[in-house]
Amino acid sequence: MKIQNAFRFGLFGGLGVLVALVIGGAITSLATIITYIGAALFIALGLDPLVSWLEERKWPRWAAILTVLVGVLGLFTGLVFAIIPVIVEQSSRLVARISDYVRSLDSLDDFFDNVQSFIPVEVVDVRLAAESALEWITNPDNLTQVGGGVLSVGIGIATGVFGALIILILTLYFVASLHNLKGAVYKLVPMSKRERFIGIAEQVSSAVGRYVVGQVTLALCNGVLSFIFLSIIGAQYPALFAFVAFLFSLVPLVGTLSGSILVVLTQLLVNPESISTVIVAAIYYLVYMQIEAYVLSPNIMNRAVRVPGVVVVIAALAGGTLLGILGALIAIPVAASILIIIDQVVVPKQEAL
Repeated sequence: MKIQNAFRFGLFGGLGVLVALVIGGAITSLATIITYIGAALFIALGLDPLVSWLEERKWPRWAAILTVLVGVLGLFTGLVFAIIPVIVEQSSRLVARISDYVRSLDSLDDFFDNVQSFIPVEVVDVRLAAESALEWITNPDNLTQVGGGVLSVGIGIATGVFGALIILILTLYFVASLHNLKGAVYKLVPMSKRERFIGIAEQVSSAVGRYVVGQVTLALCNGVLSFIFLSIIGAQYPALFAFVAFLFSLVPLVGTLSGSILVVLTQLLVNPESISTVIVAAIYYLVYMQIEAYVLSPNIMNRAVRVPGVVVVIAALAGGTLLGILGALIAIPVAASILIIIDQVVVPKQEAL
């Protein structure tokens, strides 16, 4: 009997391991789809405060949802037909400007000397790096890798466009049916615990929504102010670099810094004859980062989510490591949600012991 029980225990244990492996493999295969769903739900929670704001002003829910959806579609359409062509045109001019700059040099020696003047030789030997790169490219054994890399980039761009469309469609669906989705989830909780669960879940979803609105507001501030200032000082391609500043600012902690460095360095490359403009742009971004860190971000984000600074840093680093840019974006509201659960579930249980 003991042998039979041991055999049965081992059999069920082995079946459990196999089921766990199958589930893990399915989750890995569906990782991209799960990412799309998570991103769309994240954006939908960010749009939900707008719906609630309209409802508080006596709008019917259907009218509030319709207004928000029309606004999202209008913004997306305007981005495609108004802003994107300007960005593409300025990007093409930027590439042509860089190509003309390279062709205008008398020789590669002049080009290397010019680049080396901006970078200390102790940091990077530009000529040696270029020779190594040229040797690697001209090696026939590496041609396959180069071709595969170009193909991978093309596939990545197509996948990104397709993913953006899928996320947009899912976002529209989630915004329209978020109330019903919440109700369906709430019904799965036992009646005795449902009221408390609903209260905590609403706080969590509200914190996520406020965070999304706050982060987008910060990014819009950076983008709009960058466009105005770059236009005033006569910088090259202000619309393009304002869009770059906006996109980078969506990433918490390091986004504004990374975007500012990219804008200034690119201005230095395409506008080397106007060093004063580059210096003024660099000073502007240094000042703006201080204002954002000590004025804009505390006033905007403290109203959205109250998370200690050290938790923000740890959450952003962990999220970025696990899920890349998407992980860095959702890490802070997830941390805020965990703090809410700890404060209202874990701590009261500990106090009752």
